[in-house]
Amino acid sequence: ESWWTERHERVVARVREGSVDLLFIGDSITQGWEEDGRRVWNSYYEPRRAVNLGFNSDRTETVLWRLQHGELDGIAPKLAILMIGTNNTSMREDPPENTAAGVHSILTTLRTRLPQTKILLLAVFPRGASADDPLRRVNSAVNDRLRVLADQRQVHFLDLSRHFIDEAGRISEDVMPDALHPSERGYRLWAEGMEDLVSTLMGE
Repeated sequence: ESWWTERHERVVARVREGSVDLLFIGDSITQGWEEDGRRVWNSYYEPRRAVNLGFNSDRTETVLWRLQHGELDGIAPKLAILMIGTNNTSMREDPPENTAAGVHSILTTLRTRLPQTKILLLAVFPRGASADDPLRRVNSAVNDRLRVLADQRQVHFLDLSRHFIDEAGRISEDVMPDALHPSERGYRLWAEGMEDLVSTLMGE
């Protein structure tokens, strides 16, 4: 799609400028830092020279392609934050082990290309209004497989699910109006939920 190619070229041009300390890598949930998450991004991440590598509708293999085609060239960020997989499990109904294998390939690429960069692997966010939503269950199964990919040295794993759900496991509409994409409040919960770890991993 033309918007995807244009976004990729824009990101590559930004990366070529250098001065990148923090990367966010993912799909529309990550791209949304530029929309509903903009004000939160500006206060938390803009001062940290962050670049948004989130692309709507991306799956693990499209992320992998982007990372191998210029989006990591010539930079050495302090931290890369990765969350991907919800489109593998929904749009294509990939089994959890396939999605996890895709994430593993991305981690291998990041570790190889950015050996000095810490990686924060986020559990795929909960989706679907209720705890027994079938896609929520699949994402949980993906997360069980992602957890073991962290070595706690270069790759760290964090599950922020509890920040988005109530005691009954429901996602409230003011956090994720469509039970998938965060609102501004959802982005604030996301940022606050990982701030201590982000600060530590960035060596602040």
